[in-house]
Amino acid sequence: MARPRRLLFISNGYGEDSVGAEIIKRLPPDLVAEAYPTLGPGKAYDGVCPVVGPRAHLASEGSRVARGTVTKDIATGGLGTLLPGIAFMRQARSAYDHVVVIGDFIGVAGCWLAGISGITYLDVYKTGYGRPYAGIEAAIIRRTCRRVFNRSRQLADTLVARGVDAVAAGNVMMDTITAGDYAAGVRRSRLRAVTLLPGSRDQTAANFAIQAAALRLITDDERPDIFLALAGAVTLEQLASASGLRVDGDRLTGDLLVHTARGAMRNMVEASDLVLSQAGTATIQALGLGVPAITFTRRTDRMKRFLEENRLFGGARLLSSDEPAELAGVVRTLLRDPKELQRLGEIGRARIGGPGVIDAIIAAISVP
Repeated sequence: MARPRRLLFISNGYGEDSVGAEIIKRLPPDLVAEAYPTLGPGKAYDGVCPVVGPRAHLASEGSRVARGTVTKDIATGGLGTLLPGIAFMRQARSAYDHVVVIGDFIGVAGCWLAGISGITYLDVYKTGYGRPYAGIEAAIIRRTCRRVFNRSRQLADTLVARGVDAVAAGNVMMDTITAGDYAAGVRRSRLRAVTLLPGSRDQTAANFAIQAAALRLITDDERPDIFLALAGAVTLEQLASASGLRVDGDRLTGDLLVHTARGAMRNMVEASDLVLSQAGTATIQALGLGVPAITFTRRTDRMKRFLEENRLFGGARLLSSDEPAELAGVVRTLLRDPKELQRLGEIGRARIGGPGVIDAIIAAISVP
């Protein structure tokens, strides 16, 4: 009998890890995978497949939302994480039959530097509504990738014009939404409900504190039911400490009641009218489920990135400052207007697209 083909999945963030883990769960028996999550512990792969390679822990945790993150990463030793990663990939070059990269261009560049070619690349970063691939990026992609999956047709077309086999088969993030045995609906007691997605990085607790402060400013007669989808390594104790609430089983209580769960984002979002989201992948997933989003920005953020994403989202995500009063005002205005909620939800669903891309990805990587 022929041995199973060995695959290496390289991903660079919590959302990207979750995409890789879901693909690996669905692989046929003749494909055996290991994962190299380049940033953080790669907890999404727990119980799914072996995790290999050196762990990198950047000050930015890979987020490029705030200004100056690249400089900060370099100043705190970020360059020291590159050489071990490249050394590992050079060793892995002959150990795997195929490599799949999920994330931004840096994973492709790493393969190129390590002499790995013929890879499958899932670009979950570029939207197609901002800066296209630079000439050097497109050249490296052409030399390194066998097939590229993009988030938009116009982005794929820019690569096709340069001789790259690129497709826009849909949004793979819609295949990877976490769902569990969580009855969000039976916890509803108010006219409206919101789900909080404070993120999975080091700003998670601070993000939640701002979201909670905004919801406190909404009077009790208009305040929605509140769900919170936990992600990453954040704990309820951290969230309680940052927001002035207290832990009560799987809830946060005090002057707000917040229902929390891990691994049940779909359950919560589908039971909600609106999401308040500081997450990346999770924002896209909520919009794809037909629920509009509000994201607040800080003065230190790179607004260009937010505006570029909003062109992709078609206005289904609204932006606010990080002032709780302004955020509360945006939330209150939307919750008072069910027709606008429905209109924005329909736009988000249409712009993001539905699930089913994983089947096309598996078909592509199944070819020797």
